[in-house]
This record gives sequence, structure tokens and C-alpha cells, in this order.
Amino acid sequence: MNTIAPEDIRRILIRAANWVGDAVMSTPMIRAVRYNFPRGEIHVLAKPWVAPIFENSPDVDQIIPYDARGRHEGFRGILRLCSELRSGGFDLAVLVQNAFEAALIARLAGIPRRMGYATDGRALLLTHAVPMTRRLKRRHQIDYYLGVLEGAGLRTFGRKTSLWVSPAERIRAAWILKKAGAARTDGIIGLNPGAAFGGAKRWPAECFVELGRRLGDLRPSLPIAVFGGPGETGLGDGIKQAVGGSCINLAGRTTLREALALIERCRLFITNDSGLMHAADALDIPLVAIFGPTDPTTTSPSGPCSRMIRVPVPCSPCMKPECPIDYAPDHHRCMRSVTVDRVLSEAMTFLGTEGGGDRR
Repeated sequence: MNTIAPEDIRRILIRAANWVGDAVMSTPMIRAVRYNFPRGEIHVLAKPWVAPIFENSPDVDQIIPYDARGRHEGFRGILRLCSELRSGGFDLAVLVQNAFEAALIARLAGIPRRMGYATDGRALLLTHAVPMTRRLKRRHQIDYYLGVLEGAGLRTFGRKTSLWVSPAERIRAAWILKKAGAARTDGIIGLNPGAAFGGAKRWPAECFVELGRRLGDLRPSLPIAVFGGPGETGLGDGIKQAVGGSCINLAGRTTLREALALIERCRLFITNDSGLMHAADALDIPLVAIFGPTDPTTTSPSGPCSRMIRVPVPCSPCMKPECPIDYAPDHHRCMRSVTVDRVLSEAMTFLGTEGGGDRR
């Protein structure tokens, strides 16, 4: 594999991952691309729902939307995208996304250096094909993405994930909280009961309700806010109504950028394994993460302010979107075995035994 000379690289295309959490976990790799090619202008090709992750990043010069449900839909749309990329004059493509399509687009776009894992039959489309090994598959997702650069002989510069919230976004977050009826605009407790992967990743809603009530009793001065994505508004409304008190529902009522700015205002974030979990981790917000069917070896939060709760059961991690066990009491036991008492105990290690001041 030929070494890439930094002085030869002026414009770089990075094909982003397709999920919010994966996009967050790829930020150390993007930072390393910046350091390896300090003269390179970095453009990130991303689907619309993950593109906001890269806004305000000092490591990204431009975000290129990959509108696969619009102008880039179907084979003709891909050809249109390739034509648009070809006009960009890129010197290097770095593929975070592992699909055959990602390598094909880079090749058809005429990018002379194409770096990525040799998966999905795409090795011949890559000039710098990094072999996939069993060890790589077992690494944390952060290290898995960094492995693309390591396999091509490039340096890495730490594994800390990062997100950036602008001053204007902070002001808007405060306005959203006031409009929602929050008693204060900082030091909130965030509850994130949803998960895009499927129902198997969700701690039962009734557990979030009991947790919210008990946190409200213990820390009545800290507003509780329910977070979630599109389609989870009803879930959030139900939890808000059942918890009562100062609980507000933000689920499905914010953009992703607004959600990031709101998470930044949390004193604590309690969450399932999800994209917002990784966002809170990247923002250095204390978090308690509840794991069940997914593999903590590869997707657990990596920051020092995080606590992961998991009850080992023989069938976990199954990596299935819905629990395949239909009979009680074994149905969804990986999540139902996590007690409210245990989550509350971990939460209180962050909230402290006294009222205390806010982090922010």
C-alpha cells in the first residue's frame, strides 16, 4: 500500500456513517484526518439526518448533503451525485461508511486515492484497501474507525469524541426550555427513553416513569426533560404526564442541533444505548447508559463521566431490534433485569447527596 504524501492532498472527501451514534464515534477519525493532512480541505458527504453532527466542527470545512430520498435517489441520482463530486476535484476519499456503494461513488467521482476497509467486495475499488480482521470487528467503534487510518499507515490523535454547540444555539436552547415551562434553563435532568434501533434497546417506559418520580422527589429543584427523536413524541408525552411535577417533554419537538444544545444544559443524562447517548458523551455530560441487547464492547460510552448499567444474561448481546423471546418472565429480561433502584443509585453518584450547585 503506497504511503500518501500530505503535501499532495488539498481536498478530502469523507463519506460519513449513516447513524447518529456512529457519526459521533467517527469524530476522532475525522480529527486525525485533519492532523495528517493539515493543508487539506475536508468535505463530509452525509445523509441529511446525520449531517447536523458535523456542524460547527473545526475539523470539517464543508458538509455535502447526500439526498438519497431526493435528487440522489436511485441509479440516476447516484450518477448525479458522482458528477457533482467530480467537479469538486478531490484528491482523497476516506470512507467511514463500509458499503459497496460508498466505494463505487468515490471511484465514479474520479477521486484518485480511495481509502477504506476491504469489505463487501469493494477491495478493487479502493487504492488503499485496509484488510478487515476479526480483531478489528471486536474493537470499540471509535477504534474501528481509527483503524481505517492506522491500516493505511497514518497516525491517530486520541479517541475523544467531540461535538460543538454555538453561542446562538445555547441561547435558543434556553428559550426552548422556557417555552416548554421549565422552571430553570440549566442543571436539568435528561431522560432518553427511546432508541432508533428497535424496541429491544428500550428500558421499559414504566421504569423511566418511576425513576422520574423518584428523582423529582429527591431533587425537586432540577427540572426533568424527556428527550427523543421523531416518532417518539407520544412516548415522551406519556412519561411527562405520569411523572408530573416539573417534567417537560422535548421528544420529537426539536431538531438534532437543538437537542445537542439542550443536552449540553443537562446536569445528568439517563439514556438507552442510542445516538443521543453518544452525543451526551461527546459533550462531556455525566450520563447513565442502560444496555441490553447491544454489545458494550463496541458501542459503550467512552468518556470518564459515564456509567454503564448492564445485567448479564445468557442471550445478550443478541443484537436484535426486538426481543425474540416471547414467553414471560424471560421476555426482554436483559432490560427488565435492570432495576430502578440501580439506575437511581448510579444517578445519585452524579447528583450528590446534597442539593449542590449546577455543573453549568
